Amino acid sequence: MSEGPSYGFDTLQIHAGARPDPATGARNTPIYQTTAYVFRDAEHAAALFNLQEVGYIYSRLTNPTVAVLQERLATLEGGVGAVCCSSGHAAQIMALFPLMAPGRNVVVSTRLYGGSITQFSQTIKRFGWTAKFVDIDDLDAVEAAIDDDTRAVFCEAVANPGGHVADLDAISAVADKAGLPLIVDNTSATPYLCRPIEHGATLVVHSMTKYLTGNGSVTGGVVIDSGKFDWSASDKFPSLSEPEPAYHGLKFHETFGPLAFTFHGIAIGLRDLGMTLNPQAAHYTLMGIETLSLRMERHTQNAEKVAAWLETHPHVDGVTYAGLPSSPYYERAQRICPKGTGGLFTVALKGGYDACVKFVDSLELFSHVANLGDTRSLVIHSASTTHRQLTPEQQEAAGAGANVVRISIGIENAEDLIADLDQALNAAHA
Repeated sequence: MSEGPSYGFDTLQIHAGARPDPATGARNTPIYQTTAYVFRDAEHAAALFNLQEVGYIYSRLTNPTVAVLQERLATLEGGVGAVCCSSGHAAQIMALFPLMAPGRNVVVSTRLYGGSITQFSQTIKRFGWTAKFVDIDDLDAVEAAIDDDTRAVFCEAVANPGGHVADLDAISAVADKAGLPLIVDNTSATPYLCRPIEHGATLVVHSMTKYLTGNGSVTGGVVIDSGKFDWSASDKFPSLSEPEPAYHGLKFHETFGPLAFTFHGIAIGLRDLGMTLNPQAAHYTLMGIETLSLRMERHTQNAEKVAAWLETHPHVDGVTYAGLPSSPYYERAQRICPKGTGGLFTVALKGGYDACVKFVDSLELFSHVANLGDTRSLVIHSASTTHRQLTPEQQEAAGAGANVVRISIGIENAEDLIADLDQALNAAHA
């Protein structure tokens, strides 16, 4: 199809990037389960390897099924291109890879998923990179943390697990002033509820494992490029602005313009890191995205009902859902996520750690799993699982204290979810 401003989100989530298969007329995007692709001739092969022509070489780099998914996600987020990879964590490394070098740092929000905190605080040190953790709401602290070696600012639009909503407009202004890209993880909100590029984000990352696929069947990640950052404005990003030895001195930004980051992600990132998304996983995610808006509407409606009910329960100390008028982020959420803040939030229980464990064990309809964004309602005690590797101080900063349970509200009947939560809360405090 020809995408244009006349098409709405619901149409684009079904059609963007997809065309009937030219060989068979198949309406659904086929799963191109192939490793390699036949070249027309030696000249064609040389042009592909030289980045002089766009096409398919080897499925570690490009694949027709994955290409449809990349185009669809770039369209939904308002970007110019996207690179899909094997997981959300892979997407975060892929986003940083062209920007960083040994001795460089990234300024990172303290309100992140526990695995991301570990990745930034521990794992990236193996590359010679470091992270500076700051309260992303403290703009002075963000600005003060930026130094000559900083190469990006990173935050989540709607934080996992606490549901904190970042002031993307204000944060992007700080990043712009410093000449740095803002990378926003939009996993919890999805492009249906939040479009970070419209609020100044340079790159958007997702764990496609969550709401985009929506059925808990595959893992995947994506980096979406806004195409709006000037990689040649300074000497901070030589991978994109300076000659690339592996391609005979080609300059990615000079050659590919707004698509420089996307081409680099494929031609170098996937080529050398190999964090490839398999075509069957891409197919499942494409199927999931076709109902994204419908699911997100129900996730949000259910979460609003359940969170409002939980807020009044005698065994509950507090609820972090930004869709509640009582939330300190309610007004901000109306601006950043005008259609709602999704289905993820935390609940602080009276009785602390022990009550949380009993509560989780007493639930019947909710699934106790280390995932979110499923059609099914899910629950986990973050302090003893996803955030277990963090210090108590880090857990508190991330919104995952010992008395906190993370809830991912699905698309079941809200009344059934409330009944299950009620019996489990009562059982935990019996």
